[in-house]
Amino acid sequence: MGFGVPFVPVPPIVALFDTYPIGATLRIGMDAGFWRGQFGGIQDGVALLTNALLHSNLGTPIDGLRPVVRIPIRSITFVSQ
Repeated sequence: MGFGVPFVPVPPIVALFDTYPIGATLRIGMDAGFWRGQFGGIQDGVALLTNALLHSNLGTPIDGLRPVVRIPIRSITFVSQ
């Protein structure tokens, strides 16, 4: 018996973004470090950051500034402002 619309579970990490407005400066962690940039929203299973810089877990910059970064939701370990 179908319901007409398939159930697509939303990863719990998405709820962490609910309180942040577009443009807020965020740090989004991953296993190998974290990105710091302006929140651009959630789209197709990825978090978008603009003017983002990748840092090591120690906090030192790894690479240059990138205009847009797409971070897969499943790779995110933390979100902070």
